[in-house]
Amino acid sequence: MNAHLERLAQVAEILSRHGLGSLAAATGVDRWRVVQAMGSKPQISNPHRIRLALEELGPVFIKLGQMLSTRPDLMPTGYITELSKLQDGAPPVAADAVRSVIQQELGAPPEGLFAAFDDAPLASASIGQAHVATLFDGTDVVVKIRRPGVVAQINEDLEILQNLATYASHNWPAAVDYNVSGIAADFAATLRAELDYLQEGRNAERFAVNFDAVPGIHIPKIYWDRTTSRVLTIERIRGIKVDDIQGLADAGIDRHELADRAARAAAKMVFDDGFFHADPHPGNLFVETTGTIGLIDFGMVGEISDPLRERLAKLLQAFTANSPGRISSALLELSTAPPTTDRSALHQDTAIFIQLYQGKKLGQLEIAPLVVQLLAILRNHHLQLPREMALLAKMLLMTEGMGARLDPDFSLGKVLKPYATRLAMERFEPRNLARALSRLGLTVAELGSDLPEKLESLVGHMDNGVEVHLRASELEPLVLRAERIGNRLVAGMVAAAFIRGIGDVATADSEKLTTWGKPLVAGAVGAVGALTTYLAWTGRRRPRGRH
Repeated sequence: MNAHLERLAQVAEILSRHGLGSLAAATGVDRWRVVQAMGSKPQISNPHRIRLALEELGPVFIKLGQMLSTRPDLMPTGYITELSKLQDGAPPVAADAVRSVIQQELGAPPEGLFAAFDDAPLASASIGQAHVATLFDGTDVVVKIRRPGVVAQINEDLEILQNLATYASHNWPAAVDYNVSGIAADFAATLRAELDYLQEGRNAERFAVNFDAVPGIHIPKIYWDRTTSRVLTIERIRGIKVDDIQGLADAGIDRHELADRAARAAAKMVFDDGFFHADPHPGNLFVETTGTIGLIDFGMVGEISDPLRERLAKLLQAFTANSPGRISSALLELSTAPPTTDRSALHQDTAIFIQLYQGKKLGQLEIAPLVVQLLAILRNHHLQLPREMALLAKMLLMTEGMGARLDPDFSLGKVLKPYATRLAMERFEPRNLARALSRLGLTVAELGSDLPEKLESLVGHMDNGVEVHLRASELEPLVLRAERIGNRLVAGMVAAAFIRGIGDVATADSEKLTTWGKPLVAGAVGAVGALTTYLAWTGRRRPRGRH
């Protein structure tokens, strides 16, 4: 008998009551209860029904909906809008239970650790609850306590979700196209990390280091002597919510400068640090009386690895070159594509997409429509972005929306242009070219050493159906010749890539070309000369009997 039978029956009943019988069937949860379509309120849209069902299903499913609201590459706009309304609220934990957790984790009751501790919660969510407190030196802090018993509840629902995703992957074609099992696994890892307040504290400290020399951004301090995996003590940020337009006006805050600073902070996170706050909604940004932006809630972050950064740079370079073919190739390299992807159709869609922005520079563009249309192309072709890229897209949309509310003349494109240009050009910096050539050299070396073995293996497979009689003395010259042809081909590809890189530099940034012009031309001439010499040497006719 399934260990989660009672919970599965409850999930099936809730989906049925909200008219989501087809979803219950696709995930196989209908096996645990008779599912019937809802006969009332037919005017409610499917996105609305899903939101209501997720809210009733509880914390894990609410978190799932919130995560999906950050995945515009997977969900259409109507679903994104509805799922963004999900509120992660929960009844407050009793004061005695809160005090018990603090005693267990920190070894003393609240009055022994804080000069003041408010038993009434500042906020109460499905995973944790926040309380205002004061340290003995007078510093105001917020103490977050993980709900007792929440880990077991979350682990049960995560296991159920993974099982349902696996069933859907074998019985629902759309689940295969969108890698539902992979999404469920990523979601489980993210949510379990959110349960650990030590990780949130480390995230906050990393942001503090990154913004240490940046004026106008306040990252709260973590008090590690009062922090564990279940309790987080963090400096309290006070201020006006960033979307409180009237409050900002009353405080005399320059909204144009505020929007610009917030956008530059977001750009720095992405393009300079490769580590960004993935949930910059208005509730997580406060404007202090000095105009400084205070950032809170570091449970959801995104990180851009070096390989992902390189693929993103290729996409930006493809946009700069206005090349539909290169854009479609970059999208395929950046995302996870099902085997059935129609590359020709993708090329046509990107060609139509790029025509809409022909002749416009990044500083002249509205980012939100561009991102939304690009994500629509991804959805239409079942291309799934890595989690970090999906979070980045959502963060950019939220940043532009916030900037537009603060300042009608705000342009995220103008803020991003220098950062994006620099990222695109990084591929052609000498150290990165050297790194790429080094990787290619290793690949070539492996290819050269493996080639004889692969050819012998091929001959062995042919022996099963075709009789081939070759003496070793006859096979060896063939192998050597194949190696020479392969080496010449790779050398030509390396030189061609180098020359094309110079062309990309020219089309992408004329200032860089002016700075690097002479070294690049000299390098190109040297590459062509070396290639010519190499091809002449390896192509010479060798006397018989010599290898």
